[in-house]
Amino acid sequence: MTHKVLFVDDDPNILAACERALRKQFCLETAQSGQEGLESVQKNGPFAVVVADMNMPSMNGIEFLSKVKERAPDSVRMMLTGNADLQTAVDAVNEGNIFRFLTKPCPPERLAGMLEAGIQQYRLVVAERELLEKTLKGSVKVLTEILSMVNPVAFSRASRITRYVKHITEHLELSRLWQFEMAAMLSQIGCVTVPPEVLDKAYAKQPLSGEEARMYSSHPLVASGLLVNIPRLEPVARMVEGQQKHFCDYPPPGNATQEEATVALGSQVLKVVLDFDELLVQGASAGAALSRLRSREGRYNPKLLSALETLPQTEPEETIKMVGVGELRMNMVADENIRANNGLLLVSKGQEITEPVLIRLRNFSQGVGVVEPFRVRAMSESAAERQDLSA
Repeated sequence: MTHKVLFVDDDPNILAACERALRKQFCLETAQSGQEGLESVQKNGPFAVVVADMNMPSMNGIEFLSKVKERAPDSVRMMLTGNADLQTAVDAVNEGNIFRFLTKPCPPERLAGMLEAGIQQYRLVVAERELLEKTLKGSVKVLTEILSMVNPVAFSRASRITRYVKHITEHLELSRLWQFEMAAMLSQIGCVTVPPEVLDKAYAKQPLSGEEARMYSSHPLVASGLLVNIPRLEPVARMVEGQQKHFCDYPPPGNATQEEATVALGSQVLKVVLDFDELLVQGASAGAALSRLRSREGRYNPKLLSALETLPQTEPEETIKMVGVGELRMNMVADENIRANNGLLLVSKGQEITEPVLIRLRNFSQGVGVVEPFRVRAMSESAAERQDLSA
């Protein structure tokens, strides 16, 4: 794959000189203003390296590179300028987070060397992100699938709240979305240590004994202890640990680092969606559940409640049908608890049928047996056809 480089300078002669000197080595694009450069980033990206002049009308190089950082964080940013004063360099590093600061005139061979270094840095950044997205998410998926088989009730809850968390984070346009979503997916992983009957009582708001209450309240700490040892998941582990903490118990943001603020917000998101889901499971409508949450003064971050209020109330077109294990298909959703003939809970109401779940049900059907038929929700044929057409 050929990585592209973008040069932004208001002097067309400089751009032309760069093209002549570097076009045989690099895939170059140019822009004569910061605004034109941003449009190119949006329409023609991704760019491995973005090089900008400092002194440009309307938008200087620091402002431009700062906006590039927001819109294309993987792109490696460099500044090429005749302004070599220390303050310019400091501002460029702090605000534009640049990789290299080059002064004019810059010999072509030196510029080419810097671009090669920038492309190599870009490859490292992209490789790390892909490792994070593929390997780490794959590992998390394995953990959640294990939870689905060991404790279907907890898995079902984690699946539901992940959808709510994704909506909130996208609505608020938060960065590091993967951390919030993983925190939701793994928020119930500590429930592997909680007996299913205790979870049933806790979710139904039935009275718990002292020992049962201790077991249930400790599951976030158990989860954090499991996750903190996985590289890159330390912030997620801390989000999960704080999922039961009230908003009023957090100190003012003050001098908190970006990571500390992100972790606190992640815990606050989990708190509001978990309590929202709890009320829905108990039979409340979405509107009534939100009213209840707002009446609990100090427990929830107000901006998260406002974001949750924008959650679409219409579900995808679905049909409810009675099926047996032999008719069950992936992506169906259980509309009632599915149990083995000996009473063991195999799939919790609201849980999506995944491949491991389907295999487990088929194995039980051939052995102990499964109580059949049972209710499931499946996308209607018309909705499925529309989804296929839009894919």
